[in-house]
Amino acid sequence: MDFLPPTAAASSRIGLATPSGRIPSSFSHCRRRKLPNFTLNGSSPAAKKEEKPAIRTSRRSFAFFLLFPMPIALSASLSAASPPTLERYTDEINGFTLLKPSTWAKTEKAGAEVLFEEGKGSNNIGVVVSPVRLSSLKDFGTPEFAAEKLIQAERRKESTKSAELVAVTERLGNGGQPVYEFEYTVDSTRGGSKRIFSAAFVASKKLYLLNISYFDRPESPLDDETQTVLEQILHSFGSAL
Repeated sequence: MDFLPPTAAASSRIGLATPSGRIPSSFSHCRRRKLPNFTLNGSSPAAKKEEKPAIRTSRRSFAFFLLFPMPIALSASLSAASPPTLERYTDEINGFTLLKPSTWAKTEKAGAEVLFEEGKGSNNIGVVVSPVRLSSLKDFGTPEFAAEKLIQAERRKESTKSAELVAVTERLGNGGQPVYEFEYTVDSTRGGSKRIFSAAFVASKKLYLLNISYFDRPESPLDDETQTVLEQILHSFGSAL
C-alpha cells in the first residue's frame, strides 16, 4: 500500500483478532475489523506518470482500481533487518502524501505515480491516481462493500490460489474525506504468499490508491515493530491539497 502531514484520522479496530502489529494511537477512533492472525513478510506494485483518461465510476470499475497490485517480479529475498526509519514524501503535483522508508529507492513503473522498492523485486510501496466522477468513497459504498468487491476480484485472477480479507478500516483523511483501508492475504502462482495493505480515498475528482505488498511466509514472520511501521505508512497516506 512517503508522504506529508499525518492524516487527521481516527482508527479503532472492531471485531476479530488482529495480527501482532499495533496501530498508532492517533488512529484510535477508526473502525477496524480483523480476521484470524497471520504472520507476514513481503513485496509489490507500481510507478511512472502517464496521462489517464477519465474513467466511469461503476462499482465494477472501482473494484478494478482497488485491485491496485500490479504484476511485478517478486524476489524470494526478504528483509530480516531492523525496521526502517520513515520520512515524509509529498507529491504536490498529484496532491498526495505518505511516509516511506528512508532507504527505499524511488523507481518507475507504467501506470503508477510513484513506486518505492526496498530492493529490486523486493518489498515495495506504490501509488496510483486516476480521475473519477465520484465526490467521495461514500458514493461508491461502505468499506465492507468495497472490501468484498476487492477480494472477489482477486479471487477471479487466474494466478490466485487464495485471497482472504484480514481487516477493513475507515478513517478521516487530511481534508476530512473518508479513507478506506484494507488488509488481506494473497497466495498466487506468480508471487507466492503475500500480505497486502491498501488505502483509498477520493479528492478533487481523483481516486488515490496506496498499495503496500510483501511476502507473508511462516519461515520469515514479521516482528511486531516492523508490522507497526507498515501500519504507520498505511495510516499516513492522505491528501496534500
